[in-house]
Amino acid sequence: MKDFEYHKPATVSEAVALLAAGGENRAFSGGMSLLPTMKLRLSAPTVLVDLSALPGMSGITIGADSVTIGAMTTHAEVAGSAALKAAIPALAALAGLIGDPQVRHRGTIGGSLANADPAADYPAAALGLGATIITDRREIAADNFFTGLFQTALAADEVIVAVRFPIPDAAGYAKFKSQASRFALVGAFVAKFGATVRAAITGAAPVVFRSGDIEDALAANFSPAAVVRISVAPSGLNSDIHADSEYRAHLVVVMAARAVEQALTGHKPL
Repeated sequence: MKDFEYHKPATVSEAVALLAAGGENRAFSGGMSLLPTMKLRLSAPTVLVDLSALPGMSGITIGADSVTIGAMTTHAEVAGSAALKAAIPALAALAGLIGDPQVRHRGTIGGSLANADPAADYPAAALGLGATIITDRREIAADNFFTGLFQTALAADEVIVAVRFPIPDAAGYAKFKSQASRFALVGAFVAKFGATVRAAITGAAPVVFRSGDIEDALAANFSPAAVVRISVAPSGLNSDIHADSEYRAHLVVVMAARAVEQALTGHKPL
């Protein structure tokens, strides 16, 4: 690991100024994504900006039709929130599937979304629920937020402060996880809003994406049976030592069907 400067700003404006100063400056919150890459020398920032002391950036607020979660809220807080379990149980359940207890007590929702790991869980929830990512200067629809492999619409000096999730009529999440990392080989988040259905897939491709075929099938018949008849093309999907593209294409259908079952029955997601 190379030498770097460390800053712990007390305000969002101070954090933005540090990130805008130029050079290889990186923000982090729980450090669950950045620090391992630094240890492996895959990343070598010259300035680290620790966001953990910023005020007013954690907590869960339940509104009439939406839930707002502060960017510094840990996965464990999301998973354990009784209010969130009542409003969007699938989101709380998803948080409980992330990593292990150590990761869940350090990692944050804002850090996960900003990192945009193609196999992370929160991107599926954000895209599947049609969330809005709130930064220090604007609001970004989830449909426009994830732009590529570890890439987002965030500017280099932009900080996520909160995420707003619409409350669906029903939602579910299921993933087939790597036994080593617990990241998703494929994960599917489905959400029903009246006659509209959203279905987001993580782990299968270089970036989280919505499946139009699954959404159309579920809009006509919100049931697992509607999904299992779909054929997903492996073209463009990830292929690696963990799973080839054909197997991931199969898992997209299986996980989507399980997510629908979870949405309908409330059974614990896989």
